[in-house]
Amino acid sequence: MTAPTTAARKGGRWIEQWDPEDETFWREKGERIATRNLVFSILSEHIGFSIWSLWSVMVLFMGPEYGVDAAGKFFLVAMPTLVGGILRVPYTFAVARFGGRNWTIISAATLLVPAITAAAVMEPGTSYTTFMVVAALTGVGGGNFASSMTNINSFYPLRKKGWALGLNAGGGNIGVPVIQLIGLLVIGTAGAAHPRLVLAVYLPLIVVAAALSALFMDNLAPVRNDSGAAKEAARDAHTWIMSLLYIGTFGSFIGYSFAFGLVLQNQFDRTPLQAASLTFIGPLLGSLIRPVGGRLADAHGGAKITLWTFAAMAAATLVVVYASAQKSLPVFLVGFIALFVLSGLGNGATFKMIPGIFQAKAIARGLKGEEAASYGRRLSGAAMGLIGAVGALGGLGINLVFRESFASAHSGTPAFVSFLAFYAVCSAVTWAVYLRGARPASASPAAEPDTHDPRPERQPAYADV
Repeated sequence: MTAPTTAARKGGRWIEQWDPEDETFWREKGERIATRNLVFSILSEHIGFSIWSLWSVMVLFMGPEYGVDAAGKFFLVAMPTLVGGILRVPYTFAVARFGGRNWTIISAATLLVPAITAAAVMEPGTSYTTFMVVAALTGVGGGNFASSMTNINSFYPLRKKGWALGLNAGGGNIGVPVIQLIGLLVIGTAGAAHPRLVLAVYLPLIVVAAALSALFMDNLAPVRNDSGAAKEAARDAHTWIMSLLYIGTFGSFIGYSFAFGLVLQNQFDRTPLQAASLTFIGPLLGSLIRPVGGRLADAHGGAKITLWTFAAMAAATLVVVYASAQKSLPVFLVGFIALFVLSGLGNGATFKMIPGIFQAKAIARGLKGEEAASYGRRLSGAAMGLIGAVGALGGLGINLVFRESFASAHSGTPAFVSFLAFYAVCSAVTWAVYLRGARPASASPAAEPDTHDPRPERQPAYADV
C-alpha cells in the first residue's frame, strides 16, 4: 500500500516522503513523527473500543423490567462484533483514500452516532429490535481498529512493527476494561437505573479525540490504495491461515470481553454489581500485555510465541471447564482471566507475524532491500484489514456459541469444550505451517532463489516471523 513516488497531495499535514527503513531518516526525523502519530492513534482507537464494547456494559443495567432474557442479551452483545468485523475491510482502505489523520478524525467523530442513540433508547419499554439496531451502530468502533493498525503499520520500520502495533492495539484494547470500570462506578454509586451516565462520560471524550487527531496527526502521501495488493492478499493462503489464528487470539479476547459479565450472571448467579466488579480485570490484563506479545515476537519470532500461547490457552480452558463443572467461581476466575492474558500475548504475536510473512515471501522471490520492504508493506497492509475483519468475527462466534450453550444446557461448559478443540486446531496449524522444518531466515538459502528447490516461493522459512 505504499509507492516510491506519488503526486503531491494538497492540504495541511501531508508528508510527501516517508522511508522508515532508512536508519538515518528514522533517527533524525521519522521516529519522532511516528511516535506522535502513534500516541493520538491510540487515544482514538481506545475510545473506539470503548464504544464498540458499550453493550457489554449496557446489558448489566438491563434488569427484568427490560424484558430481555439471557439468550437475547448474548445476541445483543454479538451484534456489534458482526458489524465491526464487516466494517474493518472498508476502514482499512479508507486510510489510503483519505489519509491516516483525516480518517482518524472522521472515524472518531462517527462514534458520536452510536453514543447519542444509545443514550436516547436506554430505558425500559424500548423494543428489542430497537436495541439490536442501536447495538449494531456501535460496530463503527470496531472498524476503527483496522484503520488505526493500517495507518501505524505504514509509519514504522519492520524491526519496530511488533512493539508499535502491540502498543497501538493494546492501548486501544484497554478501552474495553475502561468502559467496564466506568459501568461499575455508575452501578456502584448511582445504581443500575442510570445507564446514561456512562454515555455522559464518553460524549465529550469523543469530541476531544477527534480534535486532538486534527491538531497533531499526519497523513502519509506515499500510502496508496492498491486494488492489486488487496486481490493478491485475498488470494494468498497465508492471509486466511493468519485469519484463523487471529480468530483464536483476538476473537477470543473480544468475544470473552463482551460475554464475561453475562457468563458470571448466568453461570454463577452474580448480581449486576458483582459481575461488573470482576468483568474489567481480564480485558485490562489482556490489553496491557499485548505489547509484550509483540516485543516477544520481535525477539523470538511470532510463530513460536503464537504456538506456545495457543497451547497455554488450551490448558487454561481445561481449568475453566473443570471450574464450571465444579461450580467453583475462584478457580473459574483464575482460568478465565488467564485466557484473557494469553489472548493478549497472542494478539501481539500474531499481528507481528503478518508483515514478517510477506517480507519472507518477498525475499523468497529474490527481492532485496527497499524492493523487498515495499512488497512486504504493500501486501501486509492489505492483508491486515482482511485478517482483522475475520478475527473480529470470531468474537461473534464466541457469543453465539455461549448463547446456544446456555439456551440448551443452561451452562457455559459445552461452549468452553468447543473452544478447547479450536485452540488445539490453531496450535496444530501454527506448527504445521510456520514452524515444522522452518529455518531462520538469516541461515536460510531462501534469500537466494534456488532453482533446484521447488519450495522457495511457495514455502519460505517462517521461524522468525
